Order: sequence, then structure tokens, then C-alpha cells
Amino acid sequence: MKLNEIRDNKGARKQSMRVARGVGSGKGRTGGRGFKGQKSRTGVAINGFEGGQMPVYRRAPKRGFNNIFRLTFAEINLGRIQKAIDDKILAADKEINAIALMEAGLIKNMRDGIRLLGNGAFSSKAVIRVTGATKSAVAAVEKAGGQVIVEPKKETVLKKGVKTSKKEKAVKKTKKA
Repeated sequence: MKLNEIRDNKGARKQSMRVARGVGSGKGRTGGRGFKGQKSRTGVAINGFEGGQMPVYRRAPKRGFNNIFRLTFAEINLGRIQKAIDDKILAADKEINAIALMEAGLIKNMRDGIRLLGNGAFSSKAVIRVTGATKSAVAAVEKAGGQVIVEPKKETVLKKGVKTSKKEKAVKKTKKA
């Protein structure tokens, strides 16, 4: 056998049909689209259309409820925080908050806040400031001599380039004459 004799097995490669390339091609003239009508034209997308019959996506009942006001938290376990402290990525003597966790690479995105979960062993005396925490997580940190500060996220709104709390009343500035 020589390099110039190497071939694919018969039937391994099939040539694609050349549609609308003359009568002799077998799919010439109308190109397999039939005569006239919407589907013979270009730029047609009738996905889900069932010829006037009620389509399946409208026959099927709607399920569930999506709460648009639901908060999503970035969750972190105590074991991961302890490992970061042991590896000297996080400092236990400083306050551990969302920014410190992001800089350490333990969370990617703060989302609506940080939720502390009690999975894993924790032995450092540290102050952890989070948006939410489980009872087991708070108990584990306090047992180690630390403290968990749970601060609910304040709803903020942007007003003239300054972020203020929704609960605070906007102060109108008046020009002095």
C-alpha cells in the first residue's frame, strides 16, 4: 500500500445534494420547495405553527410561578472560608465581608448578597459580615470565638448619580438667590 492508494471506505463520504442547480440534478427547478406559497419563499420561520390547530405550547397548561422580586444569594460554606484562612488567602484578624471573599476568589459574583452555610469545620476567631446565615453556621463561628454580623441588603436606587436608600427621603437642593 502506498500513500496515493489510501482511500475512504466506499460509502463513507456522501456528497451533499446540490439543490436548485438545474433539472439534471434531480432537485432542480423549484428546488424541492413545491409551487408558490409562503413556504416556497425565503425568510420563512413557522416554528410551532400547526396549520390553524391550537399549537401544543398553548394547549399545555402553564406551570409554576417565577417571582421577579426573589433574591439570589452567593452561597459559601464555612469549610471553604477556613481553608482560605489556613492557606493565608484570607486574614482572620480582619473583617471577612463580600469584598474580601471576592478578592480571595471564593465567590465570583456578590449577586444580592452572601449567604453563609454551616458545612465544614471552622476554628478561626473571625468576624464575618454577610447578608444571611444558617443557624448552624452562626453556632459554629460563635463556638470558635468569632462573630457573624447579619445585615440585610438595603434596597438602593440611583438618584442623580448618587446611590441612596429607598427609605431615605430625597433632599431637594434649592438655589439661594
